[in-house]
Amino acid sequence: MPLVVYLLGLGIFAQGTSEFMLSGLIPDIAADLGVSISDAGLLVSAFAIGMVVGAPVLAVATLRVPRRTALVAFQLVFVAGHVVGALAPGYGVLFATRVVSALAYAGFWAVAAAAAVGLAAPGAKGKALSIVTMGLTLATIVGVPAGTVLSQHAGWRAAFWGVAGLTALSALSLWTALPAGRNAAGAGAAAGPEVPSVRRELAGLARPELWVSYLVTALTFGAAVVTFSYLAPLLTEVSGLPEGWVPPVLALYGAGGLIGLTLGGRVADTAPLRTLVIGGGALTAASAALALTAGSLGVAVALVFVLGLAGYVTNPVVQSRVFRLAPDAPTLTGAVNTSAFNVGITLTPMLGGLTIDAGLGFTSVAWVGAGTGAVALAAIGWAATLERRAKRRGLPAEKRPVYAGA
Repeated sequence: MPLVVYLLGLGIFAQGTSEFMLSGLIPDIAADLGVSISDAGLLVSAFAIGMVVGAPVLAVATLRVPRRTALVAFQLVFVAGHVVGALAPGYGVLFATRVVSALAYAGFWAVAAAAAVGLAAPGAKGKALSIVTMGLTLATIVGVPAGTVLSQHAGWRAAFWGVAGLTALSALSLWTALPAGRNAAGAGAAAGPEVPSVRRELAGLARPELWVSYLVTALTFGAAVVTFSYLAPLLTEVSGLPEGWVPPVLALYGAGGLIGLTLGGRVADTAPLRTLVIGGGALTAASAALALTAGSLGVAVALVFVLGLAGYVTNPVVQSRVFRLAPDAPTLTGAVNTSAFNVGITLTPMLGGLTIDAGLGFTSVAWVGAGTGAVALAAIGWAATLERRAKRRGLPAEKRPVYAGA
C-alpha cells in the first residue's frame, strides 16, 4: 500500500480527534465561556451539520484542483479554525470556527477518499479506504482521551492547539508525499486521463443502486454510533460501572472497532454483501442483547467490544462500494457518502436522546441501535434485489452494483 494512503489516515486522525473530543471538553467550555451545557453541546451539532453540507459542495468546488493543493488547503483552513477557536473570546466565535472547521474537514474527507481509491491497486481499494478510516478509529482510541487529559491539565484551549499542531504536521507530510499536477485532482487520477467534469460527476449519481448504498451507509453507521453516544451514562447508571473505569471501557469499544476495520478491509473487495449482512446482523443482535442484559456489568462490558467490532467491520464496505457503483464520479460519490455517514451520526443519537427524555431509560438507546440495525438489514436486502435484477438484465460486471461476488 502506498505511503500516501497512511498519511491520509494521519490527516483523518488529526481532524477526527477534533470531531469527537468535544464530548470530553463540553463542561470546561461551558464554564469558561459562561454558557449552558446544552448550548455547549450545540458545538457538536454544528460540526456534524457542517460535515453533511460541506462534503458534496466542496467536492464540486475543488473538482479541477490538484488533490495535493485541495487536501493541504483544507487542512490549513482547519488549522486556522482551531487557532481562532483556541483564542476565541466568546461562544459565538467558537461556534463559527466549529462550522468552518467542519466544512474544511468534510472537504478533506471527500478528496482523501477519492485519492486513496485512485492510489490503490484494483483489488485493494477497500483495504486502502479501511486504512484511511482507521485514522478516525484511532482518534477515538488515542486522540480523544489525549485531548481530554490535555484539557484537564492545561484547559480546553490547549486541546485545540494540539489538534492544530498535529494537523499542520499532517499537511506538511502530504505536501511532500503527494504528486502535484492535474493527475492528482479530485476525479482525474481515479477516472483516468479525462479532464474532471462536474456534469460527469453529477451524472454518476443518477443510479438508484448508489442511493440505496447511501441509505445503507447512514443506517449501519447510525446503528453503531447511537449506543456509543450514550455508553457512559448507560454503563454507570444501569450496569454499575465506576466512573473511573469509563475511559478504559470506551477504549475497549475503540479496540473492537480497530479489529473490525482491519477485518472489513480484508474482505471489502471480495465479499461485500456477506460482510454487510454478518456485520449488520451482529450489530443488531449485540445492541438488543445490551438492552436486555445491561444490568449485568460483565456481560455489558463484553458487549461493548462486540458493538465496536460489528459497528466498524462494515465500514470499509460502505466506503468502497460507492466508488465501484459510480467509477466516473469518484469525488462527488465519496463526498455524498461522507454526508450519509454524518446523517447517521446526527439523527440516531438525536432519536436516542428523545427516547431518554420520554422516560424510557438509558437502555432505550440500545433498542434504537437494534431497530436501526434491523432497518439497515432490510436496506441491504433491497440492494441485493437490485443486484439480482442487474444480473438478469445482463449488465457487464463493472456496471453492476457493488454487491456482486459477495
